[in-house]
Amino acid sequence: MADLPLTIALEHYDRHVPFFERTVSPEGVALTALHVGQSAPGRHGARRHERILAGEFDVGELSCSSYLMARDRGLPYVAIPVFPRRLFSQSRIYVNAEAGIRAPADLAGRRVGLSSYQTTLSVLAKGDLAHEYGVPWKEITWVTSSEEAVPVEYPPDVRVEQVPAGQPLADLLLSGAVDAVALPHPPRAILEGGPRVRPLFADARAEEQAYFQRNGWWPIMHVVAFKEALLREHPWLAGAFLAAFERAKETCYRYYDDPNWSVLAWGRQTFEEQQRQLAPDPWPYGLARNRANLERFIGYSYEQGLIRERPTPESLFVEPAGSA
Repeated sequence: MADLPLTIALEHYDRHVPFFERTVSPEGVALTALHVGQSAPGRHGARRHERILAGEFDVGELSCSSYLMARDRGLPYVAIPVFPRRLFSQSRIYVNAEAGIRAPADLAGRRVGLSSYQTTLSVLAKGDLAHEYGVPWKEITWVTSSEEAVPVEYPPDVRVEQVPAGQPLADLLLSGAVDAVALPHPPRAILEGGPRVRPLFADARAEEQAYFQRNGWWPIMHVVAFKEALLREHPWLAGAFLAAFERAKETCYRYYDDPNWSVLAWGRQTFEEQQRQLAPDPWPYGLARNRANLERFIGYSYEQGLIRERPTPESLFVEPAGSA
């Protein structure tokens, strides 16, 4: 029997290089891996998450937040417990240095910029501010710069403003029109903003390590989602893709055996330090090792009015028997 031809839309992370080089592929699949960055619009201006939900690809790397919302609204997509992107929120929050913000509590009553209300990092940042630092997030005015990937009706007690088209959040932060931003990809204008901009946390890395020690996880950003009909017709694909992503990750880890594989002068030492400070495998797949992580994010999504019910992780993912 011929291999099943499928397309997958992925970002070009080191852990995905084996798919692009075709050194790893799911058993029984003739896979075409497409580099589709979320920040690079495709046809009609749509970005990767929107293109996946429009059915352009068979499989894709999808925003965890958008996936929860899609499932909540009955859209025909289902994911496997593979999580190709993770971020802590603490190092993604920048403040205007003249706004008088010294601690998370100082964000109450302020204006904070987000990519969109439902962007996964936005949901994580709002939730972490509330649950980790006691910030009353509904007292913040959230200023968004992008359209919502999945239509959403904001809760009536939440203040959300959309910036005029073409007006970058970086400019608003530098000018003081917003007091802070929480962005998954802080633009260069913020990273190089000089004395006008600084991180909310002076030592964000230490704050993130403390977060990991308290909670035991590195927050999930993305999932790997399939057209639901595809998995219904070929249920074996779930196991084949989960195994392939595990092989790709192990291949990626071996890249760092070469101390000069990365452009980072101390890339190998950084790799080893990460294993000591986080975990030997800080990118776990499967539900068993990610359940608490997922449950926390599902709770954030529910509290922020993005989903109507709180699903269990088991109801959201297809996991082959024996893979947990």
